[in-house]
Amino acid sequence: MAAQRAYTTHPLVLRRVSVRRVHEVTPRMRRVVLGGDDLAAFTRDGIDRPAFAAPGFDDHVKLILASDGDVRAALPAQLPYGIEWTPAEHRVTRDYTPRRVDLDAGELHLDFVLHGDGPAESWSASAREGDELWFVGPKSSLRLPDSLDWILLIGDETALPAIGRFLDERPLDAPAHVLVTVPDDAARQELALRDGDTITWVVAEPGDAVALEAAVRALPSPPGEGYAWAAAESRALLPVRRYLQRERKFPKDRVNITGYWHREEAAAPRTPATADAPAAPASAPIPSPLPWLVARAALQLGVIDAVADAPGLSADALATRAGVPGPGLGVLLPLLAAYDVVVAAEDGTGLRLGTAGEELLDDHAREEYTGHEAELLLALAQLAPALRDGTSPWRLASGTTLHAAVTEDAERYGELVEECEQLVFLLDGLTADPLWEGVESCLLTGPGSASVVAALDDAGRRPRLRVAEDAGPAEVLRGCVPAPDRVDFSAGPADVAVAAKALAYRTDEEAAALLGRLAEWTGTAVLVEASRPDNLNPHAAEAALHAYTATGSPLRDSAAVAALAERSGWRVERTVALGWGTEATVLRRA
Repeated sequence: MAAQRAYTTHPLVLRRVSVRRVHEVTPRMRRVVLGGDDLAAFTRDGIDRPAFAAPGFDDHVKLILASDGDVRAALPAQLPYGIEWTPAEHRVTRDYTPRRVDLDAGELHLDFVLHGDGPAESWSASAREGDELWFVGPKSSLRLPDSLDWILLIGDETALPAIGRFLDERPLDAPAHVLVTVPDDAARQELALRDGDTITWVVAEPGDAVALEAAVRALPSPPGEGYAWAAAESRALLPVRRYLQRERKFPKDRVNITGYWHREEAAAPRTPATADAPAAPASAPIPSPLPWLVARAALQLGVIDAVADAPGLSADALATRAGVPGPGLGVLLPLLAAYDVVVAAEDGTGLRLGTAGEELLDDHAREEYTGHEAELLLALAQLAPALRDGTSPWRLASGTTLHAAVTEDAERYGELVEECEQLVFLLDGLTADPLWEGVESCLLTGPGSASVVAALDDAGRRPRLRVAEDAGPAEVLRGCVPAPDRVDFSAGPADVAVAAKALAYRTDEEAAALLGRLAEWTGTAVLVEASRPDNLNPHAAEAALHAYTATGSPLRDSAAVAALAERSGWRVERTVALGWGTEATVLRRA
């Protein structure tokens, strides 16, 4: 059996609440108690909505604000199942962890750290009884392992709501070792500690990575199976992540580390690093690609890891470790220093990582420079000739189509599977569709297959699952199906086929060929694809270009999908909006 999934998903619902009362928890923390009918099950615009649920101690809801004050114009569209983030230039969103949920009283408690002038903090400062607030979420809840001997809870003051809720509700019957950094002693709170728990308060400036790392290193190392949860300023967590994973050897499924805010921004708690930042002004200068290329080379040569593992290396020793002969590394080092990637130690003892270099130790950060997204970016060097020839930049750059490349490369296909993990939050509309009535077998194809399986399990739909022959590397796709006793890899017809993001890396010709093969296996097919940019993403305008780079086609809207279907002997029966620009298109054989 496969490992238990780390998250439980929830329906995405837009809810309206109002302020019931406000009080100061500490001089640095303000609590706003919200209530309203939307916390219970309700009906709006003829759509029934479930009651609010946030069972996880670190769940987060997305508050919706507006820089011009017109919140109603900034609200997303509520779909029958899910949310569509319509374009709204002045929309501002911030993520917050519920400190307490009391559905009997119809109340939700949110704590706001008073550490700047961010939009959510400003709202909380002026909040008065009766004031309206709109939010969405949570979209998922963390699942802790079933059996643990202890847990580490690490954070700064922005993590106190989650830590406090954990200690109040105790989702895990194990000792908790708590570490919190606060700017001064006045920020301390009374927490519900039990026998066996420990707590360490460290006075340090917000975002002080040195103080946080030193405090984490001083924490006890109890025997048995443990789990580490950490939330603080994103860059301050980088050395903590490295210590826990590289030195303490925590398995990946025993660590959950989340950057709640960025020090450079006057941001509120849980503000994602890029998700809600405003787009650069039109007059901003066009940035040079040189820093990106230099960072990519440093990662490919192993320079970043070498300096992280052995601070104080000389330039010559680093060149030997990286396998760069002669003066080659000397070309990179001045630029790496200029971009704060690898710099000279202050005491002159050799080289160390700068702030940007520390960031590149994070797996997600380095994917931007060395993963699939980076390969697409490099292919854009062929954009002009590709536009003239009517082909994809990827094909001109590599000599083959992206589909041909990924189906022969398990590692690259695995990256596509990881990119599709967020799809599971959008599939309620698909799993609730009447097409599943009476379905006993389902054929899967595409890197989003794992998300489809998870969504079917969450909905209680458990057809026999099959994997299409040409869906991708077999070792990756078999990992998509968590229950081997329900898998049939033999050939034969299926009641329905689901192609989840299978067209996103295929040219029109390859997409039509796939649809033709699906017609041989089933009379009903569902295509799950992004048909337009996600308007919550500040980089949404780049989505169409990424799609064109990969396939030679922009994001395929409903009309484009219908045209491909007709070429392959299908007709479009209906389209189900899933949210975030994603749709499920139900096809029947013509």
